[in-house]
Amino acid sequence: MGVLLKASRWYIWKVSRFPRFLLIRQHFPDRALADVPGETVRQLTQQRFADRVKPGARVAIGVGSRGIANLAAIVRAVVDYWRAHGASPFIFPAMGSHGAATAEGQADVLARYGIHEAAMGCPVVSQLEVVSLGKTAEGIEVFVDRAAWASDAVMLVARVKWHTDFAGPIESGLFKMMAIGLGKFTGARQYHSHAYRMGLERVIRSAGRHVLQSGKVIGGLAILEDAFHHTAKLDAVPAEVMEQREEENLALVKSWAARIPVPELDLLILDEIGKDISGAGMDTKIVNRSVYGECNVWPNAPLIRRIFVRHLSPLTHGNAVGIGMADITTDRAVAAIDWEATRVNALTSNALAAIKTPIHFATDQECLERIWPTVGKFDPQELFVAWIHNTMDLHVLALSENLRPFLQANPTLEMVGGPGDLRFDSAGNLEDFERLLAHAPHGNG
Repeated sequence: MGVLLKASRWYIWKVSRFPRFLLIRQHFPDRALADVPGETVRQLTQQRFADRVKPGARVAIGVGSRGIANLAAIVRAVVDYWRAHGASPFIFPAMGSHGAATAEGQADVLARYGIHEAAMGCPVVSQLEVVSLGKTAEGIEVFVDRAAWASDAVMLVARVKWHTDFAGPIESGLFKMMAIGLGKFTGARQYHSHAYRMGLERVIRSAGRHVLQSGKVIGGLAILEDAFHHTAKLDAVPAEVMEQREEENLALVKSWAARIPVPELDLLILDEIGKDISGAGMDTKIVNRSVYGECNVWPNAPLIRRIFVRHLSPLTHGNAVGIGMADITTDRAVAAIDWEATRVNALTSNALAAIKTPIHFATDQECLERIWPTVGKFDPQELFVAWIHNTMDLHVLALSENLRPFLQANPTLEMVGGPGDLRFDSAGNLEDFERLLAHAPHGNG
């Protein structure tokens, strides 16, 4: 067995048990925009969005439920643009079943991101009633938020990114929001049921085109983030070119994306998962899992044998979608689950495997001791391990020292700390990753 040495209130699990860790920084280009509100207005002005409506028009602005950088500042700039041009804007949640599929819950999701009437200078109208726009050629009934439909024009604000459930030229962004978000809970449930046999991209394209044919949606503001999750590009997209620009923007943002920089791992430790981090709780294309229960399904991600999730994000407010992709977790993470919000989300998306409860134990130390023998190795020192805060935050990560040959072969990686041992508190839990960053020892490797 290993030996525990006490240092203050922290315990160090000696290297006779687990490999030591190196703290690694990935060097990505920083594409952050200098003036996000100014760029928002510039984009809308350049595309002459105000010319698409009559003076005094009521403009419905659809906003989703993701943890998007600068979201409140962007949405406020959109509101200010419309008010400056004599329109009467209001904001509505375009988020399918999120917020436990209640009007109050969806308004609360927006409020947590700073999007409420006092901050935005316009009403936030949250309700679940929808209007049917009929059926597509494939037989998909299409729905639109009733309050948005009653407006003179609808525009959407959405981040363009890869989707956690499928891969294609269009994944998550304005087109998906136009279908699943704009359709509220009723639409989201219908679309995911059709997607079960048709595929989600086909459903998104079909429903999105049908909505565009109504003439109600005049366009949207696409948000692209870089590998640091800085706002890197804002693109005001008119309705008539939305599908083409969605493909172009997705290809661009995929080229910027961060990844775990090694070919395989025996164990991935995540401090937290949550809906604010990914629609699937953890980004499936980072951790190489599927919300439907498969492992190692994405060819551009490392092979990952086991996943250990330590916490739920505070901003997920108990929605534990994605916990089922973990192989092991803590009792405290399970105790934090809001099962009503979690069940509604999983049932609406048909991703039932994503909420199965994994094996769980009282402490991080016990979780690690229980899980490591299941990867086919007999010496824990041979384990390939990565430790990250969450799947959005990959510019700094801890990697086991035995991965050093892969690191040395990659010029974009810099060792900024270590090697050091895992540290546990007196309760047997790892320090949070952010504390690791604060006092990591430095070395030249």
